[in-house]
Amino acid sequence: MTEVDALVIGGGPSGLATAHALRHTGREPVVLEAGPEAVGSWPSYYDSLTLFSPARFSGLPGMVFPGDPEHYPHRDEVVDYLRRYAKHLAVDIRTGHRAESVHHDGPGFRVRLTNGAEVRTRVLVAATGSFGRPHRPDLKSFTGKLLHASEYREPTPFAGQRVVVVGAGNSAVQIGVELAAHAQVTLATRKPIRFVPQRPLGRDAHFWATATGIDSAPVGHLLRTPPHQPVLDHGRYRAALTAGAPDQRRLFTALDGTRVIWPDGSREHVDTIILATGYRPDLSYITALGALDGEGRPHQRRGLSTTHPGLGFVGLEWQRSLALATLRGVGRDARYVVSRLLARTS
Repeated sequence: MTEVDALVIGGGPSGLATAHALRHTGREPVVLEAGPEAVGSWPSYYDSLTLFSPARFSGLPGMVFPGDPEHYPHRDEVVDYLRRYAKHLAVDIRTGHRAESVHHDGPGFRVRLTNGAEVRTRVLVAATGSFGRPHRPDLKSFTGKLLHASEYREPTPFAGQRVVVVGAGNSAVQIGVELAAHAQVTLATRKPIRFVPQRPLGRDAHFWATATGIDSAPVGHLLRTPPHQPVLDHGRYRAALTAGAPDQRRLFTALDGTRVIWPDGSREHVDTIILATGYRPDLSYITALGALDGEGRPHQRRGLSTTHPGLGFVGLEWQRSLALATLRGVGRDARYVVSRLLARTS
């Protein structure tokens, strides 16, 4: 069994930011990444994904995002950036190492990997994000093609189809508008889509959020019900919906085979439903600790476990600030969790 100074599970942006914070305290963390490289889930996102924050606000601690500070990086740019960040981080990143289970072990934890190896540590940070656990509402009565947005890559396989995209967030709108050039698409939402300007008064919205302090205010953990996220828009998305490409309707009330039943009672054949319904924390490996509730969410406050003093979380949605688990916000959460976690275990 190997014993390490501090262990981070997950080598995506959250894990890398946490490793950076640990290094700055003098610790020598080990990062376990299940995939072949420390880039998180970014290579699996859809091909046209573009960040809604410009490069200026999209870097992790200690390394600026390259290129024009005002440009909006594409998926592949983010992947390349994370590769370079991991390479220059100078920490022990072990790829192809998937955590299977975590158990309490004296003053710390014993982590068993799927390859049979075990690692012991007193400080454990779960930073596996949510992409591995897409939220899929129960739509078993639909017999057409059903997929989550995490499985969507590009629009050509849907050419000529009748497609319904469920969701009102940035990803739902981006996918819906892209698909509308190839298929007949409806965005089905519980609430109207709320647009906000991407660049009010000529500056990106993230500039104003940073300048006013709203972006970093530690209020996210106080929200009992996460707010309905607005869609950041240069004008393209609102114009597309106004033109009916895609159109927007209230969420269907029922499904019958390949037919959806809309609130007005009309029925319509649909080939594919795409669920842009978000994700849940991907933390099944700590189930045995008793650190999760019945829905698989951690018992935590501001990223610190309320059941185990040496356990922390980075990358949870609404963990502390309104910046969520984003490239621009995760560094702050990592520093906060690491400083408090080490104080609790010293």
